[in-house]
Amino acid sequence: MAGTLFVVATPIGHLEDISARALRILRDVAIVAAEDTRRTGNLLRHFSIPARILSLHEHNERSRASELIARLSRGESVAIVSDAGTPGVSDPGAELVRLARGAGVTVVAVPGPSAVATAISLSGLDNPEFAFLGFPPIRLKDRKRWFERLAHYQLDLAVVCFEAPHRIRRTLEELEVSVKQPILVFRELTKLHEECLTGPPAQVLQHLNHPQGEFTIVIPKAEQGRTVNQAVSVDVLKREIGLVTEKSGGSKRAAARLVAEKFGLSTKYVYEAVRD
Repeated sequence: MAGTLFVVATPIGHLEDISARALRILRDVAIVAAEDTRRTGNLLRHFSIPARILSLHEHNERSRASELIARLSRGESVAIVSDAGTPGVSDPGAELVRLARGAGVTVVAVPGPSAVATAISLSGLDNPEFAFLGFPPIRLKDRKRWFERLAHYQLDLAVVCFEAPHRIRRTLEELEVSVKQPILVFRELTKLHEECLTGPPAQVLQHLNHPQGEFTIVIPKAEQGRTVNQAVSVDVLKREIGLVTEKSGGSKRAAARLVAEKFGLSTKYVYEAVRD
């Protein structure tokens, strides 16, 4: 009889947030597949759980999955954990779950801490509906599409996303272009130095000279009358810049400045949005 794959949520900060069920599962399984073996090793040692850890991260998940499914097929049970929170939610795990199901393995969730749910619960939003967009991509083209999707969702829903400390300023600078209302930026949720910064992106930026820790951003649903800038697509910007350049014969940057003024955007944002 095949073993069971347990998808185990672990604390996003405070170790006491781990559930009794999660601790029992981590003690009972044959092996723990972990995104970061060092961090998971510290967690297991804290609760006096013998370490039986195998690395499973974004770069080796596919190759490692076959080994884990072979173990599961032999009757061993496996727990998968990420660095913090729930595996498969902007963390490795989804591919292993999908392949395990395809192999006929039973997959069981052991729910628990989630930065997304924690941030929403602390946001005080009147409307509980939201879209979760994970981490903004790094590549410029993917990033443009991501911010277009964010603008589209924000017309009707709040938006939640994550960001790393070394990219948080860049992301807030890009949000500053289209989001004029207050947002909430949570840092180090449930940890000793937990912090919530609120205000328009430009205001939050003033408090992030040397950002540290992991960030969860909550962007409320767009306020009425503040959605025009968000509706300007890259295609529209390209067309407008083409018309201005053709008419004036000037540079693309000069055209970007004129188009930015027309739509109430920053020149930097317009220029980078249309640059291939």
